[in-house]
Amino acid sequence: MIHPEFRRDPLHNTWVVFAPERQRRPNDFAPAVLQAGSLDPFVEGNERLTPLEVYAIRQEKSKPNEPGWQVRVVPNRYPAMRIEGKLEATPVGLYDHMTGIGAHEVIIETPRGDIATEDLPVPAIAQIFSTYRERILDLEKDHRFQHIYIFKNVGPSAGASLTHAHSQLVALPLVPPFVEGKLARAREHYIVKQRSLFSDILHTECTDGSRLVAENDGYVLFCPYASRFPFEMSIFPKRHHPDFVSCTPNELHDLAEILRFALQRLNEVLEKPGYNLLLHTAPLRRPHTERFDSTRYDYSWHLEIAPRFNALAGFEIGLGSYINTVYPEEAARFLRGEARS
Repeated sequence: MIHPEFRRDPLHNTWVVFAPERQRRPNDFAPAVLQAGSLDPFVEGNERLTPLEVYAIRQEKSKPNEPGWQVRVVPNRYPAMRIEGKLEATPVGLYDHMTGIGAHEVIIETPRGDIATEDLPVPAIAQIFSTYRERILDLEKDHRFQHIYIFKNVGPSAGASLTHAHSQLVALPLVPPFVEGKLARAREHYIVKQRSLFSDILHTECTDGSRLVAENDGYVLFCPYASRFPFEMSIFPKRHHPDFVSCTPNELHDLAEILRFALQRLNEVLEKPGYNLLLHTAPLRRPHTERFDSTRYDYSWHLEIAPRFNALAGFEIGLGSYINTVYPEEAARFLRGEARS
């Protein structure tokens, strides 16, 4: 077996995960597979087709790896990283190499294969977020890990290889340079202005209102000023905190409510596009990562919803920039349900 590994590109300052096992992932977009519900490994009753669960929200008296669950978490059968082994970093001439240690889990969001996340009731979506929280709390006990990232791919354009509603969690032994850059910009803003960049963005969007889509007691939903993708949306919490695990049950309920609204509006306006849902939370604070201590003041966890219509092309890949054909003010107007002026 060829084990995964991390390799750092010194020119672009990126870490690349080499994961040969990912080549064996199934593709279930063929109509014959979609019609054969028994082939769906995530459907209730097919628990034998997945690795053993590491966490589940279950009916009372139901047993692990058997029916009776509402949300279920299993290791990814085709992981980008492996949790077993020793974390070792070694130079390879000019280059940096690290063993591919990490966690890669699948959060199966519903026992049913015929229902999308946004069609679940709000309490069921809140259970999904509660599961995110519990998995982060468990994995942060492993001191090999420095950063935990949760994402959801929906549709072929967004990189999904299964249609059953699910999301994924990766626990990394490093903080990716992209994340470090985001943290550095938040820190610089705080040093200069003694205010959180996230709080300032929230204040601007609520005051301006042209990009605001919706809000409830706990969250604000808006189209970012410099959206990378048409109809991109962000969800910012009104209570500033760097860590997603700080969320209370009421805040998870409010988050489920506003995400459900956002995805349903996206479906109505764009006829069910593919999208990526991205949960950003602060890196795990470790004795050897003191540089992230300031996140408690300058960083806030948040969600991004990125509709995906086209693959990234030469402009985006080569320059790290984006071409967007829809102004966020126009996108927000459509998402609010207002007629075009």
